[in-house]
Amino acid sequence: MRWIHAAGRGLLVLVVLLTGYVAAGAQAGEPTGSGRGPLTLATAGDLTGYLGPLLEGWNRTHPGERVTLVELPDSADETQAQMATDLRDGDRSRFDVLNIDVNWTPEFAAAGWIRPLPPDRFPLKTFLPPVVDTATYDGQLYAVPYVTNAGLLLYRKDVLAKEGVRPPRTWAELERYAKTIAPKYRLDGYAGQFLPYEGLTVNAAEAVYSAGGSILGDEGERVTVDSAAAREGLGFLARGVREGWIPEEALTYKEEESKQAFQDGRLLFLRNWPYAYVGASAPGSAVAGKVGAVPLPGPDGPGTSVLGGSNLAVSTHTRHPDSAARLIAYLTSEGVQRQVLTRGALPPVRADLYRDPALIRRFPYLPTLRESVIAAEPRPKSPRYDQVSLVVQAVVHDAMAGRETPEAAVRRLARELAAISQR
Repeated sequence: MRWIHAAGRGLLVLVVLLTGYVAAGAQAGEPTGSGRGPLTLATAGDLTGYLGPLLEGWNRTHPGERVTLVELPDSADETQAQMATDLRDGDRSRFDVLNIDVNWTPEFAAAGWIRPLPPDRFPLKTFLPPVVDTATYDGQLYAVPYVTNAGLLLYRKDVLAKEGVRPPRTWAELERYAKTIAPKYRLDGYAGQFLPYEGLTVNAAEAVYSAGGSILGDEGERVTVDSAAAREGLGFLARGVREGWIPEEALTYKEEESKQAFQDGRLLFLRNWPYAYVGASAPGSAVAGKVGAVPLPGPDGPGTSVLGGSNLAVSTHTRHPDSAARLIAYLTSEGVQRQVLTRGALPPVRADLYRDPALIRRFPYLPTLRESVIAAEPRPKSPRYDQVSLVVQAVVHDAMAGRETPEAAVRRLARELAAISQR
């Protein structure tokens, strides 16, 4: 998934060379033993190109702690695989500070790849409350929230206005409008990110959560997916494809493909991260000025988004831990967090920015996004999350493609997740 995401995209990964935390106070340019020195920062593909200019500000003022940017693939799955391979190399690892998908914190911490962080060194109390939990494992802080995210329902406000209806608050309304209104305007009804990759795990989890269910409990030790709520959630997705109000083409969509379909004027409704709102509203978009955003619908009212975004973590084998901590503090400062939004179209973790009138005028979806983030839930926590996600993707895609019923898919999901938890 592109972590802006999560996937978001949509999702940035930073890597900085360090070895252990040392007291601040050393001057830039001191020798390696001081805990300060040059850094390597790795990120999943920077789709909006904002990060390079942002880091130039750090490099100008920290000449002895210059950051080299390394971009990994756009896909969260590929980025996770590359990071894991590198971190297994131990002292030979290139990576120091990792801006990891919020759901990788337990896996990386349990594997010993990232180190605990001192909470008092970072402005955690200024963040939106739910984001801090994504950075903890086993009662300790292992990362610092950098970007948050929550899924939104984008819609064609011009089309709904012509029909005299409000944006859907329930699945029943979404289905009805997708079936009856969309064809009148030669539009497809609804799409999300339904290719079998991390984005489908997110969409499936949102459907299950919105129906009142869950997938795993006790940080991956207990399987909870075999429920009426999970069957209802997967049934909603599978029914959409079977009845045609979710186009079959959407089974090949990731974030960018689904955004482009909406931006080109081919969809009435789209589940995506806020960056898609920015792209669809930009000059040159076929739907500029015609886009609205509301929280995701659920069976009986507003649904539940998965909490997306990325966290900054420090490699266990870094040589410059103090510089890494200083860089993380810089990237989570108020001024830089503002640029994360204004330059990168990525949702910041600083709570006060969501109430800034100037920012709200520029990004009208911010109050809706704040509401969605506060109500969002994390993906299933597990130290074997990569395996969990692969199972969810495969099973849900089979159900949406009509290869098995939602009921059979939930039973299979429960069996395969139980096998993972017992390893």
